[in-house]
Amino acid sequence: MLSLIKLLLPALMPSWRFFKAVDPSPRVEWALLQDPGGTASAWQEFRPRPRHLSLAAMARRMLWNPRWNEGLFLVSCAERLTLNPTDHSLQEIRCRVAAELSRSLPADAMRPYLQFRLVFIDRDEDGSLVKAVTYQSEPHPFPGKAAA
Repeated sequence: MLSLIKLLLPALMPSWRFFKAVDPSPRVEWALLQDPGGTASAWQEFRPRPRHLSLAAMARRMLWNPRWNEGLFLVSCAERLTLNPTDHSLQEIRCRVAAELSRSLPADAMRPYLQFRLVFIDRDEDGSLVKAVTYQSEPHPFPGKAAA
């Protein structure tokens, strides 16, 4: 039994020394525009993390959390889009943001064009937060919404 525990323990509690460095991960922000030539002024974070989770919610999330898995996939697409832009990564982020907004926003808040950007948040030497935009998409017609 002891040998079984020795085999399982590294899988259940991985060593953080596995990573050479931990860098900030990109965040996806979105904006809706009235026309493709417009400038986005109010960027919203896509699926912001909750400020507080109960112990029960944390336990539940350890067993079942498809939104978090999809969020990790989006981070992976965002990292690829930053390092080596591909149409696949661009389409995946755009489609998932559009699908979420279609479900969650009221009809009167919708606009004909969707734009997203990738933002890295890091600390400078003073310890203050610095936001760096690493990618900004072109405005794209919102699926199912007629252009004005």
